[in-house]
Amino acid sequence: MHLYLNCAREHWMKEGENPPVGLILCAEKGTAEAHYALDNLPNKVLTAEYQMVLPDEKMIADELKRSRVQLEKRGLGKAQTDESHP
Repeated sequence: MHLYLNCAREHWMKEGENPPVGLILCAEKGTAEAHYALDNLPNKVLTAEYQMVLPDEKMIADELKRSRVQLEKRGLGKAQTDESHP
């Protein structure tokens, strides 16, 4: 993962962007695997549980809208003026 993140940072990042993030999805927990995969990395690593079933479409749309509004308040996005894109 570290190899891919370094490559992405060097070749694909644009000025002002945050560093790339990698996701490792696992079907089961395993402390040994996590220890050896993540130990001694120079980057911060966060772990979390995830759901096996996606939330319903309305919940995802509402969260995307809430995130967009927050980003626009910070000046990181532009509001869509077209009513067909809520």
